[in-house]
Amino acid sequence: MRLPAALTDIFRRLETVTLAVIMVIAAALWAFVAIASEMLEGDLHAFDEAVLLALRTPSDPSNPIGGHQLEIAMRDLTALGGVSVLTLVSLVVLGFLVLRGQRATAVFVGIAITGGLVLSYIMKTGFSRPRPDLVPHGVDVATASFPSGHSMMAAVTYLTLAVMLARSEPLPRMRVFYIVVATVLTVLVGSSRVFLGVHWPSDVLAGWMLGAAWALGVWLIARELGHRRQIEPDQADEA
Repeated sequence: MRLPAALTDIFRRLETVTLAVIMVIAAALWAFVAIASEMLEGDLHAFDEAVLLALRTPSDPSNPIGGHQLEIAMRDLTALGGVSVLTLVSLVVLGFLVLRGQRATAVFVGIAITGGLVLSYIMKTGFSRPRPDLVPHGVDVATASFPSGHSMMAAVTYLTLAVMLARSEPLPRMRVFYIVVATVLTVLVGSSRVFLGVHWPSDVLAGWMLGAAWALGVWLIARELGHRRQIEPDQADEA
């Protein structure tokens, strides 16, 4: 069966990298939907409990493994996904872009991160999953559990900032550096939420998937806007 000529032309115009990113976004969204579906049906309860208990002393579930110092470190790491820290980091990067003369990009990034925050709020409100009550909470929490807001917003913010900073960097190794740092920060924030007992593991996985899909979608839109000169173009393309 042959594809229509118009559809064939679209595929020819799309770059390999763009197609790969679209596939990753689709996979991440599929994973989020699958996790959400399994969560609503209660099929993830055994998995969630097993992971939470694995991070606790077998004789005393109220005591996390690794001792008091590790728990303090996890509280420090979880703060990297809080609204205050993410806002501060975002403002610093936006200021950097403005000083570099990339004002249109700065506005675009600000809108993208704000949009991710709104999406996170809508998702939390829509699912309204209760927080874990299996172990004591290591930090105070006030909102619903699914998806993890810290995990999602860490992915949205750090990965979005990373891909947008990478666009202004012609050196491939620096681009990789931005992405790796953002990914590590995102993983640490999400892992800390499970360790501290304030999120089920499935909450964090869902937050990562949705946040990563959002950041990659932002990159695709930025790439198209850059080609149209509506924001500053990708430096690699310019080179």
